[in-house]
Amino acid sequence: MADPNQRIAVSTWSLHRYLGTIYPHDLTTDAIGDGDDTYGEGEESLLGLPSVLANHGYNRLELVSFHLRSRDPVYLGELRDQLRVSGVTLQTLLIDAGDMTDPVHGERDTRWIAGWVDVANALGAENARIIAGKQRPTPQTIARSVAGFKELLAVNAGSPLKLFTENWFDLLSTPDAVHELLDRLEGQVGLLADFGNWTGPDKYEGLKSIFPRAALCHAKASFAHGQLDEADYGLCVAAAEEAAYVGPYTLIFDADHPSEWQGLALERDFIFSRLG
Repeated sequence: MADPNQRIAVSTWSLHRYLGTIYPHDLTTDAIGDGDDTYGEGEESLLGLPSVLANHGYNRLELVSFHLRSRDPVYLGELRDQLRVSGVTLQTLLIDAGDMTDPVHGERDTRWIAGWVDVANALGAENARIIAGKQRPTPQTIARSVAGFKELLAVNAGSPLKLFTENWFDLLSTPDAVHELLDRLEGQVGLLADFGNWTGPDKYEGLKSIFPRAALCHAKASFAHGQLDEADYGLCVAAAEEAAYVGPYTLIFDADHPSEWQGLALERDFIFSRLG
């Protein structure tokens, strides 16, 4: 990615207030239910977002599944058209629920996730991010996750869509668990490394351990009183750059201040200042 602008993406997670309504998932059905207005009415629809992103200088998007108000093929086609017309690449559909390692509902959740992999394909996404599991890592839970991913890989066979997972939730709460799962999947599932999912004194060493395997990144910064925590963000970006990470940095903003667009701009400018 020689073009610096291709090193930056935006997640709809960062635009809760701008988009407003979300559509929380019900794992017992593929239907999308009523909207939740926790984040207010919003200023723009998802269909209108691609052109707004382009006007702000962003041309890569990650879409959280709960921001889709419909899985109807006509609606998905309209969104795909808006992305194309605006010159915005749908980098990743973030499938934001499901636990393939659940001892009771794991098989159900895997089938539910498979339906969203179909949605990612319908939208023309480059990638789909899947939660590896929410149970603690044990030989049994790792095995259930591997089995779930193999089922999803079979469902997705022949598609250019790449499946990814993320260092998120209990199953992938340590570098060792990340490496074990990816090793057992033999390169068929990619890694999205997230700055913000791990905490504590070992955070940066953990990121350094996994970033050599990462092809995607969630670049979340911490903010206090509207100010970006440059020390933390700098160490996170350094962990990626020192590992020769060449993929996009997807900006994740999740603070009350400054505004969402201002926060994204601060993150983008900071990353640009640290790129080699």
